[in-house]
Formats: sequence, C-alpha cells, structure tokens
Amino acid sequence: MTPMGRGLATATAIGALIVASAGVANAQDTRAQRAQANAELPLTGEELLLDEVVVVSAREQLSQAPGVSIISREQLELTPPVNDLSDAIRRQPGVNLTGNTSNGQRGNNRQIDIRGMGPENTLILIDGKPVFSRNSVRMRRGGERDTRGDSNWVPAEMVERIEVLRGPAAARYGSGAAGGVVNIITKRPDKQSFSATTFANIPENSDEGRTYRSTIVAGGPISENLSYRFSANYNITGADDIGINEDATPEGESVAAGREGVKNTDFRGLLSWKLNEQHVLDFEAAWSQQRNIYAGDALHQDVFSTELNESLARDGRETNRVTRTTLSATHRGKWDFGTSNSYIQWENSKNSRLGEGNAGSGEGRISSQYAKDRLAITLDNVTAKSEWNFPLTIVVPQTLTVGAEFRGEWMDDENMGAASATTFAIPGFGTVSDPALRNPKSQSQLYGIYVEDNILVTDKFILTPGLRFDHHSESGNNWSPSLNASYSITDEITLKAGIARAFKVPNLFQLNPNYLYTSMGNGCPYMYGRPCYVIGNENLEPETSINKEVGLGYINESGWNAGITYFHNDFKDHIQSGTTPIGTYNGMAVYQWENVPKAVIQGLEGNLIIPLHEKVRWSTNATYMIESKNKTDNQPLSLVPKYTINSNLVWQATEQLELNLGVTHYGEIKAPTVSFSTLQVAENTRSRSPYTLVNVTARYEFNENLRLLAGVTNLFNKEVKREGTTTNAGANTFNEPGRAYYISLTGSF
Repeated sequence: MTPMGRGLATATAIGALIVASAGVANAQDTRAQRAQANAELPLTGEELLLDEVVVVSAREQLSQAPGVSIISREQLELTPPVNDLSDAIRRQPGVNLTGNTSNGQRGNNRQIDIRGMGPENTLILIDGKPVFSRNSVRMRRGGERDTRGDSNWVPAEMVERIEVLRGPAAARYGSGAAGGVVNIITKRPDKQSFSATTFANIPENSDEGRTYRSTIVAGGPISENLSYRFSANYNITGADDIGINEDATPEGESVAAGREGVKNTDFRGLLSWKLNEQHVLDFEAAWSQQRNIYAGDALHQDVFSTELNESLARDGRETNRVTRTTLSATHRGKWDFGTSNSYIQWENSKNSRLGEGNAGSGEGRISSQYAKDRLAITLDNVTAKSEWNFPLTIVVPQTLTVGAEFRGEWMDDENMGAASATTFAIPGFGTVSDPALRNPKSQSQLYGIYVEDNILVTDKFILTPGLRFDHHSESGNNWSPSLNASYSITDEITLKAGIARAFKVPNLFQLNPNYLYTSMGNGCPYMYGRPCYVIGNENLEPETSINKEVGLGYINESGWNAGITYFHNDFKDHIQSGTTPIGTYNGMAVYQWENVPKAVIQGLEGNLIIPLHEKVRWSTNATYMIESKNKTDNQPLSLVPKYTINSNLVWQATEQLELNLGVTHYGEIKAPTVSFSTLQVAENTRSRSPYTLVNVTARYEFNENLRLLAGVTNLFNKEVKREGTTTNAGANTFNEPGRAYYISLTGSF
C-alpha cells in the first residue's frame, strides 16, 4: 500500500467511528435518551445530564484556563469585519495582526498572531475542523508567505460565534496551535430562516480600495429528522492605488505597495440528519475562491521596477488565486456513558499564480518569462478526529476525555523546476530539469492520540491534567503534557493557571530537499559571500514551546468582570532559513532551513467589564508584551506593538437603536536592528509610533425582519503608511487605512 493509501486508511478508520457510532445510536434506547427526550442536541455535544451527574467535556475543560475568549454574534454585528474575520479577532486580548517574522516582507498581508508566536502558530478551525489552505503558498527564505491566511473562508453573516483559545488551553489541539486556536462556529439550521445582507465600505481616501459584499443564508428543517443550510457570498475589496505610499517614502527610497485587493466567492451547504434525540450526522460541502487584485507588491523592489509590474498594478490584474474545496462528515452523540464528537474531512487547495521571482532583488516580482503561464501548487489534506468524554466518580467526580487524530497532506508543486528554482545542478541535490531527481511531489502524515481528565478535587478546585502523543512521518515523535487548574478563592475571585508543551511540525517546503532557489546576493548573508542557494532540510526538528500562564479573575452578580493573566513562552527549535552554509557550489554558498536554539515571549493580558447602567456596558482588554525575541541574536520575533488596548462602550438607546463606540490604541512597534537576509546592520531601525483608531456604529432594527447597520471607522482619520519593504522600512511595514464609512442592510424571515 502506498504512503497516501496508508494515510487514507488511517483517516477512514477514524472516520468509520462516525458510521459505527451512528448505527449504534440509531438502535439504542438509553437512560441518557430518556433524560434528554425533550432536549435539543447542543452544537458540539458539550453537556449531558446523566443520573444527576453533569458531564463536562473537553470544551468545558478548556474554559478552566484564563486564555479563552468568545466573540458573540452580537459583537460581530456591532463591529462588522470589512472583508476578513481577522478584523474582529484582532480586538481580543493577546491578539494582533502580523507576519511570521520581523523582516517586514509582505507587510500588508498581516494575519492573526496570538501572543507574539506568529501566524504559523495560530491554528484556524471552522466548526472544529482545521483549515490548511495557506500551506499551499510557498514559504520564502525570510519565513513569509504571500497569503492572506485562513480566516477569510467564512463570511461574517454565517458566523454564530468565534472562540479564541490562547496559551496552554490551545496546546491540546496539536501541531500549529502553540500560539493559539481560532474556532469559527457557523450557524446551525435549527429553525426555518432566510437572510440576505448587503454591505458597503467606502474609504474617504480615494486611493484606498472600496468593499462591496452580498450574502444570503438559508436553512431549516426539511422534515422531522432532516435539516439543511445553504449560503452564498460574493465580496470584492479593491486594491490601493500603487502610489498610495509615495508621500510616506523617504527621499531616494523605493515606493512600497499598499494593500492588494481580493475577490471572494463562497458557497457552503450542510445537510443535518437527526438520527434520534441523542445523535446527529452532518454532511457538509464548501467551495470558495480568493482572487487577488494586484497592487504591485514585491519584496525588494517598488511597483515601478518593471513596466510589466506597473501595468499589472495599474490595471488591477489578477496575478494569483486560491481555490478551496472541502467535503466532510461529522457525528455528534450523547450516550449513557458520555458524549462523542467525530469527523472526517477532505480539503483541496489549489494555489494558481503567475510566475514570480523567488529570492534576492526580484523576490515577489512578476517575471515576464512567466507572465502568461499560471503555475499551480495543489495541496490535499485529509483530517480525521474522534473525541469521547466519559463521566466518572473515582474518589471525586471527574470527566475523562480521550481522542485520536490524523492529518495527512500531499502536495504537487508545478513551480518546482520553473520560476521558483535555479537551473543549475548542485551535486547531491539533483537538477531542476530532471523530474526524477527533483520530484515536485511531497507528503507527510501526522498521527495523534490524547487524554485529559477534568477532576473536581473539591467544590472550589478543578484540576485538568492532559497528555498528547504525536508521530510525524518526517520529524518523528512528540509528547505534549499539559496541566490546567482553577481555584475559587471566594465566590467572586478565581485563580487559574496552566502549563503545556506545544509543538509545530516543519512544513513541506522546509522539509523538501527538492525545494531550492537561488539569489545573486540580496537574499544572502554578506559575511559568507553574496550569491547563494537555499534548499529544504529533511532533518528538521519540530518547533516546540513550553507555554505557562497564571491568571486572576473577578466576577460578581451585578455584572462586573475583571481579570489579569501573565504568560511566558519558552520557544525552542524555531525554524528559519539558515545563516551557516552547509557547503558551496560554483562559488556560491548553499544554505538549508535550520532550527534556532531558543526564543522567549512573555507578557500580560487584562480585561475589565463594567455595567455602567442597565442599558450601558463598557468593556476593555489590554495586552502588554514584556519580551519577544530570538535569544540567539536578540532580534524581535515579529512586529507586534509593545502594548494594545481595546475598549468598547455599548448603549441600548432605545428598543430599536443600539450604539457602539470602539477605541483601539497600539503602542510602539520596535524595528529589527539586523537585516534578516544579509545579517548586516539594518538601514532603518525606526520604530512605528503609537497610534489610536476610533470607530462608531449604529444598529437599528426597523422590525424583526429588517436591520440597518451604519458606522464610521477610524473616525479621526489616523492614516498609517508603509514606508518600504523588508528592513528598509524599519517597523513601518504596513498600511492602516484612514477614515471610511460603511452601511449594511439585512432582511430576514
């Protein structure tokens, strides 16, 4: 059997639990069924009343940790994302938008970064299932991808809530969750409904791209046991003008591009089969496509560097698209012994784009040689997971959670041997022109099992130990122990703490020795000679971190809620492009991806909710980064603000009118002092100065079927401009759009 066949067999075995449990569920008549005969099955099967014992699942166990927050449907309606859900998620404690590194590459393609661990260590889930489409985009030598991330596959109107898990609470999710987990929960078809929403966002500055969005969502019961849900969405956000950053560019420097545009098309369908009162089977299919609108972004050159790139930008041409297709089956069940949640999912991502320069001065620039030919990277992911929760009473009440997970990925890279790689032969590594020696296909499989126990030691003390074991086909075994605890000091004050070992396996580009590119100097450490090659390294170790946190929370009956959390992450074996040559060829140094020994991240998170009046509530959260650096060279890991403050004041003015005032303040962002590519002292070490954004929103319900939303973002028009690419911009590597006006109308029945 082939490796892919063995992987699919494993996934199918786990997925078969869905069918097997469904068959048993259809036949059984348990005490749990009788107890719940008149109850609705919860969204994820979290709770079960069984012989007067409350079953608390793994999802409830996570709530014992301090690093957990929820974005409700109401919050999304009051502060709607312009295009990407990251607009809303970035306002949670511990969350910012950054790139994977501090080098400033692709500065406007910022993604969700939790606790400074970088976007690659933030795991995105949709209804508990992982999203891996960004892995189909090549990772450059600097550690960045030309991607918008994976938080833009679900339109805001489809979302019921978003769960954000940080630190030790996220470690149980396995590879890629060292920073945290974002779980996007979509609406259930519990009742017959239909809604249509239109949204427009118009910037005051005509150089910034406008946004228009239309979404329909329909669903509800077809029969007593069958329900459906269907959604369709089209969103277009225009690209910034190619000269938007000219006035911010230092004299003599190249003009950096603004934000590129995007066209989103999304279709999603769900068929839910209620086998009985205790068990539900869901079958879901989704097709989404993101097409860019080119803004001229290149990593070392401005948009005017070539006539072709300028023409593509001025015409707003599409230079890349990612198409994502998924099929999944999910079973959620209640049994007389507990609850279960199992799924199997196939995800296909096709990243098709015009050929680009891959390193040095031409990195990211569309090459005239490949301007008419699209080259595709196709990534297939099969994921399967089965989780079971068992209530027990062994001395004290407790809930045991056990689970198994499989992830398999298979990549076919048409870029191999084309624009992305050298045409020279390197002894021991084959040649680009010979497919037998430079294979465009790569794969890996990850098998995981885990166990957790939620122990009610006393009425005030809850202890949750856990252990996860993973085997990766390329980088070996990994153990991830964890321990979370919650102690009620008083009825209103709770102390929470957690510690966990988290990890992330190397991606296929980093592991694949056939992934090779060359630079004639601008992408190489000067200290070892200007031209160089960079290749993958099949001997990489997984990145690991020891994540610790301790928090104190206060909640009283009148609605006051306050808390503060300290977190500390010791980061080991962080993967980056090598700086020590492994050899030379034709006078050019050869580098590999390598593990960096140590890095450290620590900071504080705080939150405060004050019920000023029965119709007025005020909430604030803040994050302060004490330290975030690579201990080898003392450079920052990513460009995150020293501190961030998010504050919202919500006033229910009338039964129909709700008003929201939102303020976000970002502290100073320190710049790296050394160039990531050349290891020389950076040309510009200027920090990004603190700035504040103020948003106002009005939500008006004409009646139960018609709702209007209108508002102004960046009320005081605090524009922040990108000043360059890579380290020649210091920390000023991205655009923060100026004042804009938005309006949204939703009709539903």
